[in-house]
Amino acid sequence: MAEILVSENITGEAMTRLDETHDVAFEPDLWQNVEELARQLHTARAIIVRNQTKVTRELIKAAPNLQIIARAGAGLDNIDTEAASEAGIVVSYTPSENSISVAELVLGFMLTAVRRIPTAWLHTRSGGWNRMQFVGGELFGKTLGIVGLGRIGRLVAERALAFGMTIIAHDEFIDPSSPFVADLGARLTSLDDLLTQSDFVSVHVPLTPDTRNCFSSEAFQKMKSSAWFMNASRGEVVDEAALLQALNEKQIAGAALDVRSKEPPEDNEFGKLANVILTPHIGAFTNEAQERVVAAVCSDVVAILAGNSAVNAFNFAEPKR
Repeated sequence: MAEILVSENITGEAMTRLDETHDVAFEPDLWQNVEELARQLHTARAIIVRNQTKVTRELIKAAPNLQIIARAGAGLDNIDTEAASEAGIVVSYTPSENSISVAELVLGFMLTAVRRIPTAWLHTRSGGWNRMQFVGGELFGKTLGIVGLGRIGRLVAERALAFGMTIIAHDEFIDPSSPFVADLGARLTSLDDLLTQSDFVSVHVPLTPDTRNCFSSEAFQKMKSSAWFMNASRGEVVDEAALLQALNEKQIAGAALDVRSKEPPEDNEFGKLANVILTPHIGAFTNEAQERVVAAVCSDVVAILAGNSAVNAFNFAEPKR
């Protein structure tokens, strides 16, 4: 069996080069078969995953030779990082390589919300020319509330400022007096104030026990009836039943969701609503971002297998087993 296991559909120039120099098994559907995944991991020294492979404690126990788990992406909620660390396995990820792509998608969500571009395109494509049907709004002068002012949140803020938007943000881990906040042109505030003041609320937080379902009925009730809710972080941070109710009852104007609590979703209730924009977790899926992501994970895998250090390690840079 192979030295390096790729359990999802991960391609790119760097992956091609990796295959030329190492023993790599490409198994894009392997994440769906846990037993076979465990069997192949028994001899593997490295595994490269996206977000569908669940690297559990049990799976780690079945991989005595594993030295690195390389995550092609920023989130680590599908990897038991505690178990990996206990086993001395490096966990590598790419926290910044796809940030620009996600930020640009969020700007696309806002433009789609105020200008209804896809609907107008389909209308015109079918021979229509009813301009009055598509009278929209502007982003200029609107208030964008960003929850989570990390890499992606900051990039969203920078781009929204170029549209003349007012930026407010909430981040429990950032000191309001930090110079970068003022340099960014943002103002930090409480989550309650952000929800009540924003015309758009954009979520950029990791999935943790504290953030799971943190956007609940209480949060949506505080938002303006004219406001849009946008999530391009993790689906599980939103109570989807509460969001669906808020949309149906017109508590908020609309929602744009790139992520869902279960992917793919088991139902299409959101898809039945005209005031919802849905995309299939494509925030990081641009050619540029994927080349950067794949190059980063392949580089770390090569480094670890050669006895060197990982650059993008989450826990420690060298294996301890």
